[in-house]
Amino acid sequence: MVGLGLEAEKGGRGGWKQDPAGVQSNILAVAMAEFAANGLSGARIDEIAAKTRTSKRMIYYYFGDKDGLYRRVLEEAYRTVREGEQKLDLEHLPPVDALTRLVEFTFDHHSRNPDFIRIVMIENIHHGVYMEQSELIAGLNAGAIEKLEAICRRGREAGLFRDDIEPLELHWQISALSFFNVSNRATFSRIFGDRLYRPEGQETLRRHAVELVLRFIVKSD
Repeated sequence: MVGLGLEAEKGGRGGWKQDPAGVQSNILAVAMAEFAANGLSGARIDEIAAKTRTSKRMIYYYFGDKDGLYRRVLEEAYRTVREGEQKLDLEHLPPVDALTRLVEFTFDHHSRNPDFIRIVMIENIHHGVYMEQSELIAGLNAGAIEKLEAICRRGREAGLFRDDIEPLELHWQISALSFFNVSNRATFSRIFGDRLYRPEGQETLRRHAVELVLRFIVKSD
């Protein structure tokens, strides 16, 4: 009877048999919002299931348990940002243009995806232990540093970039400028007002983020 029930469920709510990838994508999108809003400890599988096209049983079928679902959400969050970087086609741009586009993309991605920032903050609360369990995340983020290494190398070869630039530190600088814009928005705007978070303020911060990075890396005349 249990087996029959599972088979019926697979073909029922959400059309598991017809679109398993779509059902998993739906679960991960809902779970991302729930974990971002409530943290790992506060999120509930019942709440996630109620907002998906499938059931609690199928969430466990795909992801094992809440920790497994959270880990997959974390992987999906990093996969999305790294896939976005891949689409920038940076290797075919001059080094200054490539770095400019990467900074702009990072700033825009973080600004448009506050749940990504919250998930990263939650993982820091857990001391990165779930990230450490994921070989996928390690590989994805190694690729991000490799991109910067390639840009820096081309910039040095063209005589444009400083010779002492460390790609890992450059990644830190870009991430810091883009991350703080979202992570501290609530407290910063309550203390100082929301001027920097209006559209014109965000455009100014985006432009200045690019200028700060370029001033750091480009050789002075």
